[in-house]
Amino acid sequence: MQVPRIPRGFDIDAATAHLARRDRKLGRWMRRIGPLEHDFDARFHPVDALARSILYQQLSGKAAATITARVRQRMPRGGRITARGIDAVDDAGLRAAGVSRNKIAALRDLAAKFHAGIVPTSAQLDRMSDQDLIDHLTQVRGIGRWTVEMLLMFRLGRPDVLPVDDLGVRKGAQIVHGFDALPAPLALREFGERWGPYRTLASFYLWKVVEAANPPKPGAKPVKRSQE
Repeated sequence: MQVPRIPRGFDIDAATAHLARRDRKLGRWMRRIGPLEHDFDARFHPVDALARSILYQQLSGKAAATITARVRQRMPRGGRITARGIDAVDDAGLRAAGVSRNKIAALRDLAAKFHAGIVPTSAQLDRMSDQDLIDHLTQVRGIGRWTVEMLLMFRLGRPDVLPVDDLGVRKGAQIVHGFDALPAPLALREFGERWGPYRTLASFYLWKVVEAANPPKPGAKPVKRSQE
């Protein structure tokens, strides 16, 4: 029996109303920031998205984007990063693109795990639960829970993801509720139960709260996360 496809995205208006009702302090920040929009229908390939996550690790957005573009240029058709494309480029070619040895090993493992069926295809992604995807994808070298959570939130539009290990989300919660200290991940997980079943939108707003409380310098460009 085939598992039904899980729709991408959720009702932003309903989620906004729910969060404002359940958390008045967050609701005041949400009104200050204004409506958020996101296109969850954009097509993507899992290997390309995960490779991008690997390449972005521990680098500034600009440097990571440059290296990612160089890697894509080395793919057989100069487009998205695929498992066969990774196989076709030798280590010297990846090193010339600026990829570190550790990240080359992670890309090789990503390709191998895709060939082995551990990394799902695009069609399979939409029929797997959040936890199933976390369990599968964290088997890849260099892919942790946080990375999969970003994919669930930004790419698949799963409505109830709260990345409690994310510094920005923790800082946003501290600002909104005036906590004396940054909430620990476990404490934030318990506190964040009030935002369910729309913890994804709460997280999006908590990131925006940090940006609003610490505006960038004039002329500075916002740094995007790897899955944006």
